[in-house]
Amino acid sequence: MQRRILIFALFAVAYFMSYFFRSANAVIAGDLRRDLGLTAEQLGLMTSLFYAAFAAIQLPIGAALDRFGARFVTSSLMLLSVAGCLLFASAQSFWALALGRALIGMGMAGVLMGTYKAFGAWFPAGRVATMAGLLVGVGGLGGPFAATPLAWLNAAYGWRAIFGWGALAILLSALALMLGARNTPPGVPFQPAAPGGAGFALVFRDLRFWRIALLNFFHVGVLLAVQGLWGGPYLLDVAGLAPLAAGNLLLAMGAGVIAGYFASGWLADRYGLRRAVAFSAAGLVVCLAGLALPARLPLPLAALLYCGLGFSGAFNIMELAQVRALFPPHMSGRAVTAVNLFGFTGAALLQWCMGLIIGSFAPDAAGHYPPAAYALAFGLVAIGAGLALTWYLPLGRSRSAALASQHSK
Repeated sequence: MQRRILIFALFAVAYFMSYFFRSANAVIAGDLRRDLGLTAEQLGLMTSLFYAAFAAIQLPIGAALDRFGARFVTSSLMLLSVAGCLLFASAQSFWALALGRALIGMGMAGVLMGTYKAFGAWFPAGRVATMAGLLVGVGGLGGPFAATPLAWLNAAYGWRAIFGWGALAILLSALALMLGARNTPPGVPFQPAAPGGAGFALVFRDLRFWRIALLNFFHVGVLLAVQGLWGGPYLLDVAGLAPLAAGNLLLAMGAGVIAGYFASGWLADRYGLRRAVAFSAAGLVVCLAGLALPARLPLPLAALLYCGLGFSGAFNIMELAQVRALFPPHMSGRAVTAVNLFGFTGAALLQWCMGLIIGSFAPDAAGHYPPAAYALAFGLVAIGAGLALTWYLPLGRSRSAALASQHSK
């Protein structure tokens, strides 16, 4: 039991780091625009590179996890994030920021996938979804910490110092994982998968995988695009809030994410994975539609929509548990990373495309973009998420839903 607690804690700390750095640009966006003269398009592209790099190596990570285990793969990759933070902290140009951001994303790409691989060995099969939900709930505190606390730290010390010290924190977390984690419990041999890509071919030929993966594209993409970047500028430009007040609303979204992570596993165990995923995705669409209104929302309503978007978006983690139930244990790393590839591709593309849409409108003299710019960006994303949910719903009539529900109980 003590060893399981240690495994849980080590991966939770690593996930905290991942969530903090993926979300940080929403708070420091104004400083980056001012200090380096970034446009909305550059800000969106640079921030999206975390997710683009994250997605680009998902398939190799899946094969590596099945062959070498989570301990070595996760901790080794995190060293790239150390280098990325140092480069970001010292950047004097857009391209240096972009490369640093990409390296941070690449280094964090194995944390959650390593968690699923490790938990599959350390916890009973029927509890993996619940334990993963608890872990992302604890580790997801990095999201709220990247809101008001980060706004305070940024005002006091500046974003360069934050990323410099962040490099040290990530290094210590990686070393702790390498020294303290194990791929399997004592007495249980690790069974590596054979090299090769045949496992991915089996995954990609399964229609059930595509129903989950395309929904995950929007479920993850929307949450990270808003929490990680555009939720901050929306509050500054449309709601007219000061940076610290905007940080408070981003904190409300982060609180919703944490609540969603903690609740998702329990609700999926109680009502079934498909129902939990479908209702949460519907909630995500509703919140997006509310933010797409081309007017300044009352502050309580904006806070409610931010909290609701965070809560419903957090249920994307259950789609990983759902696809994991479809394939045998020796393919679990490839199955979950294949879905995660779509989720973080969604984050990269949606974040960048929203920047292109918003940037197509002329800012005012103070550099603020009009409400119509955000309304169009949020509205188009809401339509895409609704279509993905419609594509996903027939999964309930297939054998995959039954398998996933059985797996979660």
